[in-house]
Amino acid sequence: MADDVEIWMVAGLYQARTGREADLAAVLARYTVLTRSVDGCRNVDLVSSAATPGRYLVVEKWDDPDAQRAHLDSDVMVTMATEASAMLAGPPDLDLYQTISAYDVE
Repeated sequence: MADDVEIWMVAGLYQARTGREADLAAVLARYTVLTRSVDGCRNVDLVSSAATPGRYLVVEKWDDPDAQRAHLDSDVMVTMATEASAMLAGPPDLDLYQTISAYDVE
């Protein structure tokens, strides 16, 4: 379809160390806001688990995988990763997805 929009998504699952939940949430919230203004970024959402305290999910929508890859080396990403590393219970679970069915508001 001519109206189909290709969107690439990154999902990042982060688990805070006990006692560092609020600190990690603040770092991820700042990252989310800053990433929304990055070229090629369509949107970023940050949500917290209702079932597991200190578990956060960041969902990013990108125009293409090249824009997302460029973001990986950006100051915004490096700063977030540096600040969050001491707050994490383990490494984040990150993956790049190509959408099959997704809605994008422009």
